Parts: sequence; C-alpha cells; structure tokens
Amino acid sequence: MVDFKENEQLNTLNHSCAHVMAQAIKHLYPQAKFWVGPVVAEGFYYDVDLGDEVVSDEAIAKIEKEMKKICKDGKRIVRREISKEEALEMFKDDEYKLDLISNLKDGTITCYSQGDFTDLCRGPHVETVKMCKNFKLIKHSGAYWKGDKNNKVLQRIYGVCFPTAEELEEHLNLLEEAKERDHRKIGKEMEIFMVDDLIGRGLPMYLPKGYAIWQKLERYIKQKEKKLGYLHVLTPAVGTVNLYKTSGHWDHYRENMYTTVIDDMDFAVKPMNCPGGMLVYKMEPRSYKELPLRLGELGLVHRHEKSGQLHGLMRVRCFTQDDAHIFMTEAQIENEIQKVVKLIDEVYKKFGFTYHVELSTRPADSMGTEEEWEVATNALENAIKAMNIPYEVNEGDGAFYGPKLDFHLQDSIGRTWQCGTIQLDFQLPQRFEAEYIGADGEKHRPIMIHRVVFGSIERFIGILIEHYAGKFPTWLAPVQ
Repeated sequence: MVDFKENEQLNTLNHSCAHVMAQAIKHLYPQAKFWVGPVVAEGFYYDVDLGDEVVSDEAIAKIEKEMKKICKDGKRIVRREISKEEALEMFKDDEYKLDLISNLKDGTITCYSQGDFTDLCRGPHVETVKMCKNFKLIKHSGAYWKGDKNNKVLQRIYGVCFPTAEELEEHLNLLEEAKERDHRKIGKEMEIFMVDDLIGRGLPMYLPKGYAIWQKLERYIKQKEKKLGYLHVLTPAVGTVNLYKTSGHWDHYRENMYTTVIDDMDFAVKPMNCPGGMLVYKMEPRSYKELPLRLGELGLVHRHEKSGQLHGLMRVRCFTQDDAHIFMTEAQIENEIQKVVKLIDEVYKKFGFTYHVELSTRPADSMGTEEEWEVATNALENAIKAMNIPYEVNEGDGAFYGPKLDFHLQDSIGRTWQCGTIQLDFQLPQRFEAEYIGADGEKHRPIMIHRVVFGSIERFIGILIEHYAGKFPTWLAPVQ
C-alpha cells in the first residue's frame, strides 16, 4: 500500500484535502474548533472539538457532501505570512490555536486561506481545492487532546485523497481487502487467539489452534538456528532494577517498563532479553576460541504500551521475541552480520515475503562515543553493501545503544511491516564489563549483536493471518 507521508505528491494533496474537510466541518458545525490535521502514512486526519456533538456515520456523509461542494467551487489556496501577534489576534477565541501559537518561535508564521476558511499551516498545498475532489473519509474515532488521557476527547476524522478517481477506487478496494483479512476477525473465526478485559488489554491468549501455529514457528526458527551454531537459553521474566540500571534501560526506557517490589527490593518486569543474555555470557571466563558465541532465546517480554495504541496481536503489552545475542571479536563483525542477513532472507522467502532494508543511525537519546557509533554504523553499512542489498538510511532511529539494520517485509496486498532487526552494540559489553582472553593472552571486550527474525511472534502470527487471509500453508496450518 502507498505511504501518504513518504510520497511527496500525495503528502501535499492530502494536506490540502485535510483543510477542505476542516472547511466543510466549519460550514456544518460553526462552533467547531480544530487542533492539528497532519498527513500520516495511511492518509490524513483532523482532530476537532465539536462541543457536545459526536461524529457519526451520518455526519461523515454530510461532511463528504459539503467537501464536494467546496471542491466544485474551486477556490484558490492562498498562502500568507503573518506575525505572531497577528496570529494571536486572528485566533483569539480558539484555545487550541492559541496553544499552538504560544509554542511557536517569534517571527513569521504562515497561514493558508481558501474562500471563507483560514488555518495556520507550514504547507505546502496544491493550487486550488478543485484538485482535492478525489477523496474519501474512511473512519472516525475519539482522541485525547495532545494524546493526554487527562485532556478532553476530540473527534478524529481520517481521510484519503488521490490525483485521480481510478487511484482512489483502487486504494479503497485494497482497504476493503485489508478489512476482510483483519487478523482480529479471522483470528476469532478460526479460534486462533482471544483477548479478555478480565486478564487485561493487550495481553492476548492463544487458543489450541493458535498455540499449534506458535509451536510450529518456534520449532522452525530453533532448528534453523541450531544448524547455524546457536545455543538456546531462557532467562527470568523479572529482574532487579539494578540490572536495568546497569544495562541502561532504566535511564532510557523506564517509562515503558512495569515495576514491582519484592522483599523491599525494586524489581522490573523484563522489557528486553539482552541483560539476561549478558549475564549468561559472563557466567564463566571466555576465550577468543569460543567466539562468536551465539545465544538464542525465545523470551517473553512486557512493555507498557498506551491503551489507544493496542491492536490485536500487532501491538500488545506482552509478547515473545525470537531473540539472539551474538558475542564476537571486531574482526568477526561483518561476517556475523551477513550470516544473520542470510538467515532473515531465507525465513522471509519461506513465507513468500519480499522486503526492504533501512540503516537506522544514532538517535538523540543514546549512549557511547561518536567514534564507537561511527565504527558500528560503518560495519553495518559495509556488510550490507558487500551483499549488494539495496538499503535506505533512516537518520536518528537507531537503538539507544547502537545503530541497526531494520527489515520491512511486504505482505500479499502490498503493506509493509517492520519485523527483523540487526543491532550492533558496543555499549552493553562495556556496561557489564564483559571480557574474553584473546590470542595474545590479554583481556579484550567483545562486541555484541542483538537480532530478531520474526521480531515478535505475536505480531508475526498476526501478519501471517492477514498475509494468507487465514489460508495457511500446509506445514503451518493448525487444522489440515
């Protein structure tokens, strides 16, 4: 499916269509006030305060009708530059716009007008509203102002817009196809998994048929790993807070972790498997002859996801990662990266997926020196280049401890999902003071790869359900 945010032409067109929708809403609901209306991967949306009104399917039909009238009228979209003082005066009765303006730097502010409607916006926009005529409003929901559950619930309305009616129709057909493939619908019909508010949101439970799929995936990936020399371990679901302070997760990931107190000591529920893997490595002195040491773990982790982001098996609060941690010398880095890339390639081909690769670089919130990050980033880049695999650079989206290669697979109806990842880490071995004795008899610091192939088994099963529309290949099908 198309990514509206990444496609420059569609981004501009959908940004303009969001303003057409806002203008139509203002015509029908004069009391309406607007928060933000960005373009996102699946189209555009606007967050609207309609007072006591709640958006319904009938209201959506009326808004669409008014949007068509506006597009037919064909007003030009005009850009203006105004001062912050002018903007504050223009929107003096709108608390949402005043909040936006107050957070803008002093200087010139841009706004866009089309007929009787004006809104603050950075732009760009198309020339006339007539160019936005091939649109469709696709869904609506409630959304907290600024994403804060303590704030008022606004009405969020989503839409899409295309240059031609044919492109719009093709996209709507794909959306309908995706709806029929929804893993929540098929998962319930096929009795694969269930969720129950009594156990908690975002905590899926596998039914017998679903667990049969889970076990087949587990056997499949473990068999492939064993042939490649992986040793499998299992680490506890909780650990002391001190463990995660040592690893750096406490400082960089605390808001996503669950905590508890046992015998007056602070513990955290495991959000990542890597700290346990580090302790396994450190259990005894290591020699360079043991490296690379590949430790695999299908480990259950828990993360604090916001309730509004939970989605079937795709976004959950507990899930199993097909994790592995590879400890190696610097000379072994490129070869080990390439072996993992080959493994990921073989697995995705088994399920009929194509994929593309992104190299994610150092984020603002990170550990380590510039030199370490440069060495790690270059190692990943050189390894993937040597394999003649195309890749894109995703600036600033690496893990807090190292850069990574992310693998985005494409399913049978063209949607992409980020699953596999290879992360190169100089930091955790330093923080845990991991060592090995080199050929020179001296102590050296190993380098670490974090990698997953499926990513989350839960999410991968959800993707498979939608990819196959429930018609699993014979070897994976829970019922023949």
